[in-house]
Amino acid sequence: MDDCEIIDPCFRAMVLANAPLERLADGFRWLEGPAWFADMQCLLFSDLPNDRILRWTATGGVSLFRAPAGFANGHTRDREGRLVGCLHGGRSVVRTEHDGTITTLVDRFRGRPLNSPNDVVVKSDGTVWFTDPPYGLQSDYEGGRRTAELPATLYRFDPRDGSLLAETDELAGPNGLCFSPDERHLYVTETGLQFDPASRRCIRVFDLCGGGASLRDGRDFYAADRGHADGIRCDEDGNVWAGAGDGVHCIDPGGQLLGKIRVPSTVANLAFGDRHLSRLFLCASQSLYAIWVNRRGAGRP
Repeated sequence: MDDCEIIDPCFRAMVLANAPLERLADGFRWLEGPAWFADMQCLLFSDLPNDRILRWTATGGVSLFRAPAGFANGHTRDREGRLVGCLHGGRSVVRTEHDGTITTLVDRFRGRPLNSPNDVVVKSDGTVWFTDPPYGLQSDYEGGRRTAELPATLYRFDPRDGSLLAETDELAGPNGLCFSPDERHLYVTETGLQFDPASRRCIRVFDLCGGGASLRDGRDFYAADRGHADGIRCDEDGNVWAGAGDGVHCIDPGGQLLGKIRVPSTVANLAFGDRHLSRLFLCASQSLYAIWVNRRGAGRP
């Protein structure tokens, strides 16, 4: 409990007094994109500036999964268990097939190259939703400085017919995203313009309409008091767990902060995994951390 800050008394039941924050590995440059593979009992994650995807297991520690990796950022799994990832280098969203081959799902919109796809989630109907800010184009550190040809946008891609729809371009730097457990809401972190400290930075929430195919009523949901929210995940009860400047913030569905897990470095992204999806894996700057919690992540173990 020393690693936790209780803001609402209900948060005490969501964390465990005898489950400390554990550093699983360090010595990386900047970690991102964790995705849990329950069938293989492993976590895949990106060491973005080092252009590689790594694998962690409880028995083998960290090993190399893929390098070069197209400067991969966010990852998820689709409904068939395949890895779906965002590439800064390739300005694309790709899927790793069961035989290991890589399929490019989308790399252009209306004939123009995407910016630098950042994070991705797959809805229960198989559609792929991803954010496309220009962050990976603005320096040589995460893929190479290039010119953005499209506005920062949140997209919906349907692999059944190959259609790509721009769901909203009203966000200044769309970043992490996740669905509520019932898929009635989509949460998106807005991390602003990279070189503008006055730019808006908060988690936004949208309602899904049109049979869950489009968004409406975008509104502010939560703004972190330290740094800004980045990667986000929902637990089975609809609480939002967000990586931020001072650790992990747990926010209830009404937008109220319940508590924090303090981490020594900035948490860029996170994922529920391990037994019953009740362990939080944290990509925190140059280190990979984990902590057991008394909540299960939304989705399939």
